[in-house]
Amino acid sequence: LITVFAVAAIVAVSVSGLVNVYAHCGSCGVGEKHAEHASLAIYPTAKEAGFKTLSAAIEAAELDEVLTDKGPFTVFAPTDEAFAKLPEGTVEALLKDKEALRNILLYHVVSGEVKAADVVKLTSAETLNGQSVTISTKDGVEINNAKVIKTDVEAKNGVIHVIDTVLIPSKES
Repeated sequence: LITVFAVAAIVAVSVSGLVNVYAHCGSCGVGEKHAEHASLAIYPTAKEAGFKTLSAAIEAAELDEVLTDKGPFTVFAPTDEAFAKLPEGTVEALLKDKEALRNILLYHVVSGEVKAADVVKLTSAETLNGQSVTISTKDGVEINNAKVIKTDVEAKNGVIHVIDTVLIPSKES
């Protein structure tokens, strides 16, 4: 099955039931994947794919260069809808508190490239903020309490898995 979402991506449901997302520039045929799609790093890929809140947060936390130049990384990327589920005023407050914002964003990043086929074999992963996330495959794939809704968005310095909830680290980080 192939489903088009937004203007920037193509979603293909894999045999295992996981969803694969491929960045799509719109200049090639539907479902076609070429080197240009994986030529962008994680930050520009997320920005091009329409993650407006995440992109703004990455910029405010000054992680845009890190997620463009270094790697490889695996990023569990919350959708704009995930950010909208946070209590009113939370995003605005975080955008003004760089340290807290960096802590939360780094809680969404794992060192190394961990594709969907490997994520499902794990029960936890250490994030770049030093805390671990729990991985469950009981009812689809979940990272803590967030459902993975799209997987394997490829970037030149890693991979993005889209989640439906913002991950909040414990206070002792």
